Amino acid sequence: MTTIAVIGLGTMGLGIAQTYAAAGLAVLATDAVPKARETALDRLRASLAPRVRSGKLAQADLETLLARITVVDGPEAMGRADLAIEAVVERIEVKRALFAALETVLAPDAVLASNTSSLSVGAMAEGLVRPERLLGLHFFNPAPVMKLVELVAHPGTGAAALERARRLTEAAGKTVIPCPDRPGFIVNRCARPFYGEALALLEEGRTAAEIDAAMLAAGYALGPFGLIDLVGADINLAATESLAAAMQGHPRYHVFEALRRQVASGDLGRKTGRGFLYPETPDPAPDDAVALRIEATLVNEAGWLLAEGGTTPDGIDTALRLGLNFPRGPFQILAARGREQVLDRLERLAAQAPVHLRGRYRPAPMLAR
Repeated sequence: MTTIAVIGLGTMGLGIAQTYAAAGLAVLATDAVPKARETALDRLRASLAPRVRSGKLAQADLETLLARITVVDGPEAMGRADLAIEAVVERIEVKRALFAALETVLAPDAVLASNTSSLSVGAMAEGLVRPERLLGLHFFNPAPVMKLVELVAHPGTGAAALERARRLTEAAGKTVIPCPDRPGFIVNRCARPFYGEALALLEEGRTAAEIDAAMLAAGYALGPFGLIDLVGADINLAATESLAAAMQGHPRYHVFEALRRQVASGDLGRKTGRGFLYPETPDPAPDDAVALRIEATLVNEAGWLLAEGGTTPDGIDTALRLGLNFPRGPFQILAARGREQVLDRLERLAAQAPVHLRGRYRPAPMLAR
C-alpha cells in the first residue's frame, strides 16, 4: 500500500495528513514536539466533528480516515514511506537536517517534499546524497479544502520524483501546477500587485473602501484590503518583506509604509477585530480605473514570471484562480482587456511614478512594444 509521511503536525501538516488519508492512503505522521504527536488525532477528530454532526461525513468514514493515520515518534520510523512531506518551521537549516535524516531511512526512490511557501527548494537540496528526489509541494491553507498545490522543481529535480509526487497528489483530489523554484513560486509572487498597487493607490489618496469596492464590482470575491484583513496585515507584511528581500528590493515588490503603519498600530484585521476595512464591508462601486490599474500590474507580474521559464500562462491563471479565488487569471485579464490597454496603463503609471517606484511599471517582454 502506498504510504505518505508527514512531518510537522501543526494546522498545515495535520491538514496534509488528512488530505492523503481521505484519499485512501496510509499516512505516517510525526512532530518534534511530543504534545503535538499526542494530541494530533484528537485535534483532527475535533476539527471534523462538525461535518459529522451536519451529516456531511459519516461517523464510520471518520473512523476509517483516522485509522489510516499512524503517529510515530520520529522520522526514523518512516522508512516505508513513498513520499515524505515536511511542514515544519520555515528555517532552512531545520529542513535540511530533517531531509538528511529522512535520506538515511527511506528507500532510494522515495520522494522528499517541502511544503515551504518562501524558501528555495534548491538550497534545501544542498548536501543531500540524492538531491534529484527533492521537490516542493506547496499546499494552501486549509489543505483539505484548497484545491491548488504548487509543484516546485529545482534545477536538479528528477522527472521520476516529479511524476510520483504529481500522481499521488492528484489522486488526493488536488490540482497540481508546476512552477519554478523562484521566490514566491506562482501565487505569492503574482499576487503581490493585488495588494501592492492597492497600497500605492492608498498612498495617492484613495480610500481602502473605494479600492475594494471597485474590485468587488470587477468580480473579485474580496478586495485587496479585505483580503489583507482576512489573512492578517502582519502575515501580509512578512510575505511582502520576504519577497522584496529575495528580489533585491526591486520596486515591483516595494514595501509600502501604510502596511508597516497598519501592523505597528496592532489593527491586523479580523483576528484583532479591526483592520484596513474590517469590520466594514464596502458596497461594490464601479470604478474601472482602479480595477484596470490593479489588473494591469497583475498581468505585468505574470509576464515577468513567464519570461523566467518553468511555468505556462494556463498554469499561472489556474494557480491564481484556485489559490486566491480570483475570478480570472492574469492572461485571461490580458485577453479581455487587450494588450494595448494594459500597456498604455503601465506606460502612464511609469511616467507618473514617484522616485521610490521608478522601474515598477516597466513592461514584461511579452508586453513591450
